[in-house]
Amino acid sequence: MDKLIVEGGCHLKGTVRASGAKNAALPIMAAALLAESPSRIEGVPHLRDISSMIELLKALGAQAAWDGPDAIVIDPSTVSHQVAPYEIVSTMRASICVLGPLLARYGRAKVSHPGGCVIGPRPVDLHIKGLQELGAHIRVDHGYIVARAERLEGAEVFLGGTCGSSVLATANTLMAATLAKGETVIECAACEPEVVDLADFLSKMGAKISGAGSPRIEVKGVARLSGARHRIIPDRIEAGTYLLAGAMTGGDVTVAGGQPAHLAALIDVLRQAEISVGHKRDKVWVKGGRPRAVNVATHPFPGFPTDLQAQIMALMTIADGISVITEKIYPDRFMHVSELLRMGAYIIREGPRAIVQGGAKLSGAQVMASDLRASAALVLAGLVAKGKTEIHRVYHLDRGYDRLEKKLENLGARVWREQE
Repeated sequence: MDKLIVEGGCHLKGTVRASGAKNAALPIMAAALLAESPSRIEGVPHLRDISSMIELLKALGAQAAWDGPDAIVIDPSTVSHQVAPYEIVSTMRASICVLGPLLARYGRAKVSHPGGCVIGPRPVDLHIKGLQELGAHIRVDHGYIVARAERLEGAEVFLGGTCGSSVLATANTLMAATLAKGETVIECAACEPEVVDLADFLSKMGAKISGAGSPRIEVKGVARLSGARHRIIPDRIEAGTYLLAGAMTGGDVTVAGGQPAHLAALIDVLRQAEISVGHKRDKVWVKGGRPRAVNVATHPFPGFPTDLQAQIMALMTIADGISVITEKIYPDRFMHVSELLRMGAYIIREGPRAIVQGGAKLSGAQVMASDLRASAALVLAGLVAKGKTEIHRVYHLDRGYDRLEKKLENLGARVWREQE
């Protein structure tokens, strides 16, 4: 097991390129199962979760392999069974995305309850509801979701949940609806760019979809889909993390390959914090100064993303003033608070809110990464802390950041990896 060492005190400077979006690549890889011929997916990041999805596709009998530096070719014609085993699914929540494609293409699926980061309860009820509305018969048996359907039927599906829409439930329902008989309308659909990217890929395969990116998606089912070639959108969360790294260190950082429209909420918060931000076409840059405390609440897209909540909290620990950070998506997503406290931050948690007293003089410490985005927040804190920070369990980082330490090192950071 590796650990990451970060030595603080550097002002980051330079350009870093955003990798392809993990949260777009994983559902798109699952969607390849819907086709009758191979698909080529480009711009795929080299991540632990991507490797897990390749392993899962192979476990189903599909052929999946890297073809070049950033492309994966998936041939679903050899799929021989429809069981997604616990051993793989328990490591990655996005594994549940094979449920809809398997059910739509083969009429049956058996998928273990998913795992992933420990950030509070994330039920799969909306996934089940969406597929049941399309006519699937579903039961939960010994930890597996078991689904059957002769052929799915188009329907009106409402996917609103207690915390808003669900990206993966929208993805599962959308994928299943492409092969359903008749028309499907998904109301309260997730509007995230990753859903739009999935819809673009499905459309290239021959699906008939309109409204992706809005709360209402309409799908006209087709009899079959063919493989397609597609390039994944840039990772807005990775891009946002590097922008926050530049802001925290008082640096001058440009993220190339990012899409400013996907980062509008973060850009707005940074400007409120009196950080200089600019953008042009596919580039966004920050010039750090002394940040001012601002209040932030997470929301579904286009609101401030929950996947940047931990990182913005790291910035607020050194800002001037008091900020309140409210988590409206996953109210228990505050595992990073205790580790930031170890580094000298002043934070009080009150239910789904964290009150952050800025101006902390952070110091390096041994800290434990609890989940993917918490890991990134600890790296950001380490960049400005006095001395060295040792971050343990960095396998979480490897699930969502492609060569994080190398990219930071190219910006001037002192960061390296060691074995425990």
